[in-house]
Amino acid sequence: MMSAQALRRAIVGNDIDHSAILNALSEPLFVLDAAGCFVYVNLAAEQFLGQSSKTLLGRPLTDLLPADHPIFMLVEQARAGGHSITEFGVTIETPRIGTHLVAVDVSAINEHEGHVVVALHQRSIERKLDHQLTHRSAARSITGMAALLGHEIKNPLSGIRGAAQLLESSVEENDRPLTRLICEEADRIVSLVDRMEMFADDRPIERGAVNIHEVLGHVRRLAETGFAGQATFYESYDPSLPPVYGNRDLLIQALLNLVKNAVEALPKTGGEIYLSTRYQQGVRLAIPGSGSRVDLPLVVTIRDSGKGIPQDLRASLFDPFVTTKPAGKGLGLALVAKVVGDHGGTIEFESDEKGTAFRLMLPKAP
Repeated sequence: MMSAQALRRAIVGNDIDHSAILNALSEPLFVLDAAGCFVYVNLAAEQFLGQSSKTLLGRPLTDLLPADHPIFMLVEQARAGGHSITEFGVTIETPRIGTHLVAVDVSAINEHEGHVVVALHQRSIERKLDHQLTHRSAARSITGMAALLGHEIKNPLSGIRGAAQLLESSVEENDRPLTRLICEEADRIVSLVDRMEMFADDRPIERGAVNIHEVLGHVRRLAETGFAGQATFYESYDPSLPPVYGNRDLLIQALLNLVKNAVEALPKTGGEIYLSTRYQQGVRLAIPGSGSRVDLPLVVTIRDSGKGIPQDLRASLFDPFVTTKPAGKGLGLALVAKVVGDHGGTIEFESDEKGTAFRLMLPKAP
């Protein structure tokens, strides 16, 4: 997804054919002047808006959208701040184009006072919202399952294990491995149910100001002294990053799971793990089903140099019991997704044959 800042640079540059590049984009893009009128519309925007550029040029955007539409507030914020601002989950609805859920990316063109570039991202917002809604839906489904398993399975398992222990003292020596196997398998199931019961706690988490760099440092030390002996870590942190509004223990748990997954994706001979943070100005997520919006300016990225996630698993990666590991339970990413969702944040990933990057967007402390 090309950002509005990159698009702005393409528009004001002098060494390329601007129209050819912008018309080649598959995402709608248009430029508004200080009066809010169209001064440029690419082909994708013509199709999205259902009108030709000849019809649109010189007309105000208010001819297409009501004056109280959120896009106008974003335009004014971008003009006032002279920077780029993004909002996810914006609905654009007109009789001509129907209803679309998009991300709106607005960037001020400082070289032309009052002018802004507006880019609409349909596929990207669907992906981001799918990730957010998928992991929260997965968390809800596994919450009910955990409650059911905790009540209906752990109690009978205790009886089965107790009976196996009694049998062990009365059976012949050759048969005792079978009774031990029953006990071990019962313990393994109880352990799995205990892990799932973590999802059943739907109480609001205790939150405060958390230094995410201290959390990442702690996670790295745990990894290097434990499961990540062959991996090489690299850090790229924004030293001016404000604190995260979060729960330190839960963030450690989530990031440790991501680092563990990253290490397991590396070859046995080792590889690279990259930990990075940055501040992302002007990104907000609209919460579906409510009128509230959450600012998510803090970005934490865990990237590995592994072989990537299989294509057939990517759509359901945050679902419980989805895993590529032979002995894996498939609860690690579901737990990460729940923790991020409980913080009001969102998680997304990018993966190819050169590796995978998980990106967490989190709120800053008030």
